Amino acid sequence: MKTTQDSILSEMVDPRAVDKAVAPHALYTRRQMLGLVGMTGVAAWTDVAFGEVPQPSQRPPRLACLVSYWGAPNSHADWIIDKLIDGYWWKGEPTSSRVEVVSVYLNQFETSVLGQKVCKAKGIPIFKTVGEAVTLGGNDLAVDGVVIIGEHGNYPLNLKGQWLLPRWWMYQQVITVFEKSKRSVPVFNDKHLSYNWDEAKWMYDKSRELGFPLTGGSSIPAYFRQPEIELPVDTPILHSILVGGTADEGALFHCVDTLQAFVDRRKGGETGVKAVQCIRGPETWKWVERTPWAASLLEAVRKQFTLRPGSFQEEKSSNVCIVDYNDGTKAAVISGSNVGWTYAGEIEGQKEPTIVSMLGWPGPFSQYHASNAHSHWLIEMMVTKKEPFNAERLLLATGITDFTMDSCWEDGRYSSVGRRIETPFLNMRYRSTHGPLFETGPRPPKAPYGRGFES
Repeated sequence: MKTTQDSILSEMVDPRAVDKAVAPHALYTRRQMLGLVGMTGVAAWTDVAFGEVPQPSQRPPRLACLVSYWGAPNSHADWIIDKLIDGYWWKGEPTSSRVEVVSVYLNQFETSVLGQKVCKAKGIPIFKTVGEAVTLGGNDLAVDGVVIIGEHGNYPLNLKGQWLLPRWWMYQQVITVFEKSKRSVPVFNDKHLSYNWDEAKWMYDKSRELGFPLTGGSSIPAYFRQPEIELPVDTPILHSILVGGTADEGALFHCVDTLQAFVDRRKGGETGVKAVQCIRGPETWKWVERTPWAASLLEAVRKQFTLRPGSFQEEKSSNVCIVDYNDGTKAAVISGSNVGWTYAGEIEGQKEPTIVSMLGWPGPFSQYHASNAHSHWLIEMMVTKKEPFNAERLLLATGITDFTMDSCWEDGRYSSVGRRIETPFLNMRYRSTHGPLFETGPRPPKAPYGRGFES
């Protein structure tokens, strides 16, 4: 007779079973773009000659990429947009892109030198405004998808340490064009929707109101896993932890989104979050010590990586994000290095915890290749017009991150033992039904990426 443990392990999913117009040197206004159309001919911009009937199935989706900053090889814009242009490594082999980048907007244009060079080399026009980028200088929506990469750049932090990146600012201008044009297209938003819950909720609500697919989030849930398994839907998870770097808001979101990618596959589906709390510094380990399930799971992770006893506690910066779900499930993100991002879950009927790690960047060009799966599912959504995973997960992870950052602050005063914040507004319910999204196969080669110009 199969035990519950045998049943869960047998159901874990192994994925193995299952040419441009003009190269611009600078920004183009609408008048200049119309002039270019006159110079090159309408067919060059529509991909259809006069008298021909358009064949949408033969034309790749045309994307507008809206970027905060694209000025360094390690910027998210470079990792993602280059793959949309030239393809990427997927399932152990080079894979062609199935989309076409037809416009770019650079919020911090002057410092986005790398982005300017790539666009010049690839013949992609850079527009002065978000509206012009998604209308191609016209009056109505003129692209088949929108990619927002509001990560990196010279933007301030608020008192709580949240990076005031312009994701919502760009998104709401896209929505204005959608509503004016009376149609919408899929939108990808890199990382969390916004640092602000109200803005994030508005972004999600607009996607549902206007009926367009929305995805984004962290690249870590879709990164290589060890072992290569996905928890089956309706796994009876009791408690979970995610151990990883949480030095700032962006790093915390990577951990929270990865945690949520595992926890939302629990029995009964996602029920929403009842409360969150943040504890920082030495108080972190006092909480772990008096919380048996967290202490047990953390010890299992330590042993998995054969680390010295107490090694997590010796780190200079420590914190824990505590998450209480509406159905009684409990989870925590605990700061820890030398384990990549590691999930550990206590599962009903299973003697030992399930431990799954996302670790080991693939070489000197590691961070460039780290987002291969992220770009793959972005492209998949643009082609199929279907969300690769529930957008509610992205919203929920955004909310958990925001209120974790808020927990240690009240009335302008900081406390290392943050207040417990009740979150009745994080009450979204959904069932995760997707198959494995993570990358498998041989790692990418240790070779530089050619951007079409000399460094």
